[in-house]
Amino acid sequence: METDKPRFAIFRSKDARSDAETSLMTYEDFTPAIAEGAQRATEAGANEGAELRALFVAPGFSLVYVWFKSGFPLPRHSHNVDCLYYILGGSLFIGEQELGVGDGFFVGEGVPYTYKPGPAGVELLEFRSADAFNIKVLASNPAFWDRAVEAARSHRSAWATEQRPTAAKTGESKF
Repeated sequence: METDKPRFAIFRSKDARSDAETSLMTYEDFTPAIAEGAQRATEAGANEGAELRALFVAPGFSLVYVWFKSGFPLPRHSHNVDCLYYILGGSLFIGEQELGVGDGFFVGEGVPYTYKPGPAGVELLEFRSADAFNIKVLASNPAFWDRAVEAARSHRSAWATEQRPTAAKTGESKF
């Protein structure tokens, strides 16, 4: 039995750490084309269209809050662990399906996927049976990164004032 795993724990959203403050997610196999494209998208402001915060991490488990603002260009990617997603606010498009509040989806280990935030963006919870995981970005096509740069440039000013979908109705959000 693991001794580091709590038997009971309370966590609060105000105490959540950004993904940059944790070692929860690491990037795997960044090719030069992906690294160059990601750098260009970052310089265009892509990071301003996303917020990821680790709400709870314990040995063998993690819960992450994600807010992708409208128009955020999420690259096709996979993870080395199973992922379960639950939508708190807004919507997303995955393939031909539109998912909204209360919907979710499961992505198995190693399965490539992407989705597009809906017109109001999307807030969701990511559940994983791992306390650390890899992300393998698969968008090696320069055309994707050109579109990602353009999306970041064209949405950047709107992202600065975009409200979380969960706050749009009530004027406040727990996140």
